Amino acid sequence: MPAGIRGRVPSSAPGRAPVPRIKAITFDLWDTIVHDDSDEPKRKERGLPTKRDHRRQLLWEALNRHAPIARATVDLAFDVADAAFNKVWREHSITWLIGERIQVALKGLGRTLPDADFAALVNALGRMEIDIPPDAIPGVKDALAELSRRYRLAIVSDAIVTPGANLRKLLELHGLREYFTGFAFSDEVGHSKPHRSMFEAAARQMGVALEEMVHVGDRDHNDVKGPQALGMKAVLFVATRDADRAKTSADAICESYRDLPATIDRLAASESSRPTSDSGQHSAAAN
Repeated sequence: MPAGIRGRVPSSAPGRAPVPRIKAITFDLWDTIVHDDSDEPKRKERGLPTKRDHRRQLLWEALNRHAPIARATVDLAFDVADAAFNKVWREHSITWLIGERIQVALKGLGRTLPDADFAALVNALGRMEIDIPPDAIPGVKDALAELSRRYRLAIVSDAIVTPGANLRKLLELHGLREYFTGFAFSDEVGHSKPHRSMFEAAARQMGVALEEMVHVGDRDHNDVKGPQALGMKAVLFVATRDADRAKTSADAICESYRDLPATIDRLAASESSRPTSDSGQHSAAAN
């Protein structure tokens, strides 16, 4: 399906003040700005294990330096910690810090690490995606440069392993950070998408209202239905991941960064002509 506007045709009823024009755009990071796991082939070329296996290896090495322990036992503890993380993430919109996840694994093992070793482990886990960075999605830099001339831009992203501080560095590595005036990472906000606090944090930094924002992302639940419940517009971005395309309620679907500026401009034009009588129909929160 080509990029375009979906949904209601704007009304032109006389005497109605138009709603505020879209002034800002928020972007998901993974599979929207950066191609998730595109670093894995680079790791393989260097003879490194996958990130998943490397995380378990690093925990095992840290523990084994102090007292022998089977690698399979460490792997199981890490798997349990990951499962607990995923449950809290999906059901409560909270992403534990990677250090908190390691503490869950250590508790399950009945082990501890010296403070210095624990800090070094957490640092190594949090740096993996900047030491060997995944690729930026083709065309993103040119699109951001163009859009930043007309709109304020912000990142709204969950931090699953790499913390927000290092995700900023990842954007710097790709020459993209300069285009953003706001950053809402789940480890810093205290909630993950689609919780409204993530989008409110970005709105505050950009000085706009939620209704003046459009969000761009690849997941229908987090990046489309969440923002729409807050009165925002949403674009489903399918350049590298299109699993949610058939079920999305997105206001537009975009297949490449080449098309995104025009897609956003059409949404903005559509919003500027919509009467205010419809503006209160969205639910108040996404928890």
